[in-house]
Amino acid sequence: MDIIKELKWRGAINQMSDEEGLRRALSDKSVGLYCGVDPTGDSLHIGHLIPFMMLKRFQMAGHRAHILIGGGTGSIGDPSGKKAERVLQTMEQVHHNERCQTEQMQKLFGKDNITVVNNYDWLSKLDLLGFLRDYGKLFNINTMLNKEVISSRLEVGISFTEFTYQILQSLDFYHLYKHNDVQLQIGGADQWGNITAGIDMIHKLEGNKAQVFALTVPLMLKADGTKFGKTAGGAVWLDAKKTTPYEFYQFWLNQDDRDVIKYLKFFTFLDQTEIAELAEKVKTQPEKREAQRRLAEEVTEFVHGKEAVKQAERISKALFSGDVKQLTAVEIEQGFKKMPTVVVTAAKKNIVDWLVETEIEKSKRQAREDITNGAIYINGERTQDLEFEIDPTVSFDGKFVIVRRGKKKYFLAEVK
Repeated sequence: MDIIKELKWRGAINQMSDEEGLRRALSDKSVGLYCGVDPTGDSLHIGHLIPFMMLKRFQMAGHRAHILIGGGTGSIGDPSGKKAERVLQTMEQVHHNERCQTEQMQKLFGKDNITVVNNYDWLSKLDLLGFLRDYGKLFNINTMLNKEVISSRLEVGISFTEFTYQILQSLDFYHLYKHNDVQLQIGGADQWGNITAGIDMIHKLEGNKAQVFALTVPLMLKADGTKFGKTAGGAVWLDAKKTTPYEFYQFWLNQDDRDVIKYLKFFTFLDQTEIAELAEKVKTQPEKREAQRRLAEEVTEFVHGKEAVKQAERISKALFSGDVKQLTAVEIEQGFKKMPTVVVTAAKKNIVDWLVETEIEKSKRQAREDITNGAIYINGERTQDLEFEIDPTVSFDGKFVIVRRGKKKYFLAEVK
């Protein structure tokens, strides 16, 4: 497999240093490569998937992938892509985030051809004088100022702390080159300056014959020009507690026809033939949204597993048909997370009174009218009896009552 050719077809390469040399290295042996992430939060989001999907492809092609958790660099903050200084986290928070992110990475990458390292292990051992003498001397201030990552911040200002980030990231590359036989660093488009600084450092310390390479992925933009991964509700997280698997599935399912093939190439492992077939269906049968469904299935399975896909599909089907009674309490929590929610007691109550007390209906007159007209569904069942008694304990493990008014207006009553 010519992985560079494959990555180019998928639109996954932005910049690459010494393409010919990298191709030779990849064809000669199993190459060590790495991608880093700083533990600025306790979960990764889908923006992090952009470079890590590339790392995964190298891993699957038999190369030795390394994930670097930036416990050291994360304690000071990467200025890349930021318009202002980061707020420093406590070391306790940094270490908590490290553990959470490591767990997520192990789930995504498994155990074959993968090594997880933490740069806190070597950066924390540096002393100031040794750092300045051994490494600071290798960096020319004028060169650093010309790097986009620094020059973009000069007008608003940048602290010495964040200014030195480039040196620390270069140290990471050097350490992994020396101790883990890593030759290639990959990252987002905004990391080019940091990565090439690492290459320069290695050449100064080891000589120009040292075989080290840089590869970055493009900035991911949607067809409307906005940044990929940002939604009205904020980030789409990989942590199921922050973004439920159903919400995650829906995010991919709702992608624009103009973007879906690009995302299939980038975020799935489907081959060129299958993606070409899906591209044709986008052109000829866009209303079926088969490409979007395939995208949602593939990425949700990669991040959350097959059962999560089945759950998301059951929830979607139930909400579309109105047949919610077959859902589990766990699925209700996922699918109704953003529905209008009220809190009720477990006490039985007449349906008219209950609907008014929960403010699902504005008045008893309106409640009676909607019930008799067949517009009210309780837990998936149409209810037209004005004397019907709602028992919150009989469905969904006694945790929820689901009310549907009309065709699509849902309400979730949470039993406390």
